[in-house]
Amino acid sequence: MSPTRPYARTLTACLALGLLAPLLSACTRDGDDVTLRVLASPELADVQPLLGRLEEDTGVRLEMDYKATADLAGARNPAYDLAWPASDRSYLLRLRDSGGGAARPESTAIMRSPVVVGLTPETADTLRDRVPGGRLSWADIADAAADGTVRFGMADPRASDTGRAALVGVATAAAGTGSALREQDVSCDRLRGFRSGQTLTAAGSRDLIDTYVRQPGRADALIAHESELLSLNATDRLRAPLEIVHPEDGMVLSDFPLLLLDTRQRPAYRKVVDWLLRTDTQRELTRLTWRRPVNQDVTPAPPLRAAVGNALSFPDRLSIVERLVADYGDPARRTTDQVVFLLDFSGSMRGPRIAALRAAFADLSGADPTSTGKFARFYRGERLTVVRFGGRVLEERTVTVRDDRDLRTLGDTVADGGFGDATAVWSALAHGYRLAADAVREEPRRPVSVVLMTDGENNAGIGYEEFLRRYRALGPEVREVPTFPVHFGEADAAALRKAADVTGGRMVDAGRSSLSEAFKEIRGCR
Repeated sequence: MSPTRPYARTLTACLALGLLAPLLSACTRDGDDVTLRVLASPELADVQPLLGRLEEDTGVRLEMDYKATADLAGARNPAYDLAWPASDRSYLLRLRDSGGGAARPESTAIMRSPVVVGLTPETADTLRDRVPGGRLSWADIADAAADGTVRFGMADPRASDTGRAALVGVATAAAGTGSALREQDVSCDRLRGFRSGQTLTAAGSRDLIDTYVRQPGRADALIAHESELLSLNATDRLRAPLEIVHPEDGMVLSDFPLLLLDTRQRPAYRKVVDWLLRTDTQRELTRLTWRRPVNQDVTPAPPLRAAVGNALSFPDRLSIVERLVADYGDPARRTTDQVVFLLDFSGSMRGPRIAALRAAFADLSGADPTSTGKFARFYRGERLTVVRFGGRVLEERTVTVRDDRDLRTLGDTVADGGFGDATAVWSALAHGYRLAADAVREEPRRPVSVVLMTDGENNAGIGYEEFLRRYRALGPEVREVPTFPVHFGEADAAALRKAADVTGGRMVDAGRSSLSEAFKEIRGCR
């Protein structure tokens, strides 16, 4: 008998078995087994139970290195063959801007999940009662965070895909353009009120959820992927399941792509991708992870059958993302602003103009029901100083916002004050910087800004050159405090613009819209 015949009979039998039972991987695999090292999002620890079957069926073993990283820092380390993040958007933007000519890696979406909000039932009921129709938006969450109704947990945008996607979603909603963020949309940070409600954070959302479960009293909301919140609700770790809210103004959708970093491993990569996209695998991934399948032949579980809704676009420039993350800062460090409002109460402000000013402060105190109004309002912990001036300082009042009573005190200062008989613009601004110097000395890390609103030209007190001399004599920390002039009525626009330029601020023209819109535009500007 030929020595090759036993081998031939064995091969024929194996092929026949392969036709009858495709899952017998010994007959379907070709080539040597391969181990691929993968830089993976910690969220993907929930796919671990399937990796043994992947290896059995394909001969490819995935060695997962779970690290929280928002832009795949370390992905170009030659030790990694693949990357599997929640999103590759920041990484691809960084790759494009690196100037190294690196090719864009092959990438395949594996699963999808939007970044949403999970609310305790009591908090959800409270918020829905405040919103006509009960359909909540990011603006409603920001509004509730600003007034202390919502305390939320969110992963650190500097380190986490999920945290960054959440921040981009909120900022896109705050911009109100309906499109991807542009540079000008983050020139003024509208997220201070939203940020004031953050009481929990972690490098990744898995650690965030673990912290929330251990200390549920520290927050009544979590911002995370829909899949993570559904997975949490499916356990017995909570007193009551979180109510999952898909914000009306849109969500950023993560597609958990698998990226090929080492092109020499393309054959093994294709095996892994084909296996992950198989109908049976997608069905099991959905069951295990609560993520939405990308395979259209798979029917999602009932909680996933509703449409995602408005999917928000990610910025197309890395500089926009980096600026947004830098503006938000360290979420573990509580930060509140101090704003000094210098308000012209000269005689020319009588009548409709003072009514417009009072309406603007009412809007900033929570009366404005619009989306932009909710993002721009005064927030809990913010320190506010109102200085009424005419030919001299008429009144000065400072409050730290704790509740509506503080806002009413501020409103009364604007509503009930009398008027002066002149307009000392530069004396008022010099007074504002004396207050700013005190604030910087008292709390060096607190961001301070000055808002100067006038409807006329300077006709009393010191002149611009004298103000400039006094400003330049200030310490460097105080000179970092910007002034945002609000041009109104017959004010000298050129002079106000000079003051903005020299202090690092920006002038806003209320004549083009309204005082309310002008004040909203400069809220939190840096």
